[in-house]
Amino acid sequence: MAVKLRLKRFGRRHRAFFRINAVDSRRPRDGRVLEELGWYDPLAKTTDQQVSLKRERIEYWLGQGAQPSDTVRDLLTKNGIVVKR
Repeated sequence: MAVKLRLKRFGRRHRAFFRINAVDSRRPRDGRVLEELGWYDPLAKTTDQQVSLKRERIEYWLGQGAQPSDTVRDLLTKNGIVVKR
């Protein structure tokens, strides 16, 4: 099974909110997840309220070979989690 770290969209129209998840790559964007790893709110007022990550679990999934999406890779890099390409 190929695992990806990607975003799952929540929120209403024009007020998006995302959860960062470990997902089987064959599942749809908003389908069943293996594990929730945090959340991302792009419209938050401060940067402290914008992202919340479960660092240990993200590093575990990356160690198991999970591939982050481009957006998730950028979020992880900004928050100090090293992602190999």
